[in-house]
Amino acid sequence: MYIDFRDRLGIGTLFTTVISMLSRERDSIIYRPALPPSYPLAVRNPYLSTWMPSDQVKTLPYSEPQFWAGQSLSWSVMARIDGETYSLMNGKNAGDDILPAVVSSAEYTSAHSIFTLSAGPVTVTLDFFSPVSPFNHLRQSLPFSYLTVSLSAASSSSIQIYSSIDDRWVGKQENTDRNFQMKDTTAIFSLGINNPTLYEERDDMATWGEAIFASRSTPSSKLSFASGKCENIRSHFIKTGQLNGNDPWFPGGIVALSHDLGIVTGSQSVRFAVGYVREKAINYLGAPYTGYYRANYSGTPEAVTYFLDDYQDALRESLKLDLELSTKAKATAGQKYADIVTLSTRQAYGAIDLTIPNDSLDIDNTLAFVKELSSDGNLNTVDVIMPAFPIYYVMNPDYIRLLLEPMMRYLAAGRWREPYVIHDMGSHYPNATGHDNQQAEPMPIEECGNLMVLALAYVRATGDREWVAEYQDIMRPYADYLVDNGVEIAEQLSSNDAAGPLANETNLAIKAAVGIKAFGQLTGLTEYSRIGKERADLFFNQQLGTDQQKTHFVLQYPNKPASWKIPYNLYPDVLLDLDTFPPEVHQMSSAFFKSVRGEFGVPLDSRQDWAKSDWNMWLAATFELDTRNEFVEDLWTFMTNGKHNWPFSDRYVATSAKGASPGVPILCRARPTVGGHFALMALNGPRSLWGTVPGAMELPNTMDEEDFETQREEL
Repeated sequence: MYIDFRDRLGIGTLFTTVISMLSRERDSIIYRPALPPSYPLAVRNPYLSTWMPSDQVKTLPYSEPQFWAGQSLSWSVMARIDGETYSLMNGKNAGDDILPAVVSSAEYTSAHSIFTLSAGPVTVTLDFFSPVSPFNHLRQSLPFSYLTVSLSAASSSSIQIYSSIDDRWVGKQENTDRNFQMKDTTAIFSLGINNPTLYEERDDMATWGEAIFASRSTPSSKLSFASGKCENIRSHFIKTGQLNGNDPWFPGGIVALSHDLGIVTGSQSVRFAVGYVREKAINYLGAPYTGYYRANYSGTPEAVTYFLDDYQDALRESLKLDLELSTKAKATAGQKYADIVTLSTRQAYGAIDLTIPNDSLDIDNTLAFVKELSSDGNLNTVDVIMPAFPIYYVMNPDYIRLLLEPMMRYLAAGRWREPYVIHDMGSHYPNATGHDNQQAEPMPIEECGNLMVLALAYVRATGDREWVAEYQDIMRPYADYLVDNGVEIAEQLSSNDAAGPLANETNLAIKAAVGIKAFGQLTGLTEYSRIGKERADLFFNQQLGTDQQKTHFVLQYPNKPASWKIPYNLYPDVLLDLDTFPPEVHQMSSAFFKSVRGEFGVPLDSRQDWAKSDWNMWLAATFELDTRNEFVEDLWTFMTNGKHNWPFSDRYVATSAKGASPGVPILCRARPTVGGHFALMALNGPRSLWGTVPGAMELPNTMDEEDFETQREEL
């Protein structure tokens, strides 16, 4: 649909009319492969995490993106075509005539979010591309994301493309400043706070780094730039199609880049880079760690230039990932499962910083840090790594070690003196300073069992027994803790701390049994394997953990026959072929959980009305196919129900049985634990994502936007 507003309605009337008309266009928008709650735009680490809520896609020309926690961020894109300016995203400007482009489709893949719009006679595609590169530490660690604006003009048109961001990207707008520099043909803006406090956050946004906005001129485009007052800069572009340099800076201003493509016939594209850099990214036990990429590119201009240079290779890799993932996931559990894991991919990697020491820049000392988003901001929480690990197991299991290593070094140093594994490596990101005061949140059985499973998963996947040998003496007392405390379990929290502490929780007893067996397999100490097997016999065959009819595991033992909890801790037993529990356990659960299914799946336990998507996918991986498929269907239905617009929440109301509205999220947004959705795929084996899809290795070595569009349509 092409809307001609040349009758020049009043601005207020124009805006109201346009919003109304755009809203009516929603039903005509094509959503591929499904409608998610929110689209990842630039999602690379805990501080570069920008999303577009799906309910705003219908009015994308006037909609502002959001930081993962919900703060609005200005990121505008406009196209000036034959003297008429069209807003493509977040482009309203009081006092100027800006026509809204019309959204025709919205799409996501594992690494791209793509919106197609009509701007008068030109079709425009916005491709927001955040690389996911599990084996390329340099590419994965770069704190930048691409926006490619592609044009298809049926007839010759004069076209200019504009994009801008404001200083909300730096966490707070008081006392901000901007810098500008040219690196060869690349224009680079940086926004930051004067005299920032190192490692300080505001509402989960970093405030001690710099937001980066950059683009590069090409042989077919003339690049111009400006910074200053939003209204003035946009008005100048609307009138002239160019930008005219930097005005004096004041907080609340914008930085803008524009490409003049001249007369365009056919296809053309321009590219922008957006990012957030922190030279001192993580405080690890008092020593600053920085992004891995700085071993190669210590300065931001060099890093940005390389990032733009790397586009073709990054694009090729992303197409391989898209093809492998969509094909393998669909073969594993159908198209709806593929929709789920595809949306989960950027989010699972987007809470991680891949780092090296800031002083030595030694890549042999690489550590990964993950933020517990949406709850208390803990750092390298063991029971966040645990639910997320299936995606790393499928893509690159070395991430399990990279995430555990900061804690293992801390435990080896003897600074944590409790007899069980520490819960996290710091109360709040980015301070990985441990808990020398011994005051970390206590989850004794939970974290001890998690460590055993994660360590075995890593070693089974990689064969790296040297790592086990280095830390075996550290781990053994924690295995002994499971032996000594895994039957008569004192009141304590599990990973689901929102549900409160319990004594003798059956699912924790299962975790202890599987963890003991895992340690036996990890070390070859058969006594532990025997004990783990005996514990499984106690809780299932001897029915300490089941009801009398042996229809399900109870929430607590003994004498709580009507209670239940999803026994997701059985999943590692299946994944790692430990054979701690017999197959009858899974047959029992597969039958029982059909009977307690709500409108959007099975709640965590008999006390709750809310579900955890990661644990449900863990459990589904142990089921018979028909029950497994019901769990997949329920999660897909929640993901696509249109009732919420947060980045994929892993906790939501599953049933109306207790009076709450089902299908809405609770608290959790953008958490890396969605990596647990890969539990079904992980059963195919470590690194099983790669290398077996026919034609996957035949992608061309270089690829332009037309090739990309063709390949994407084939996917």
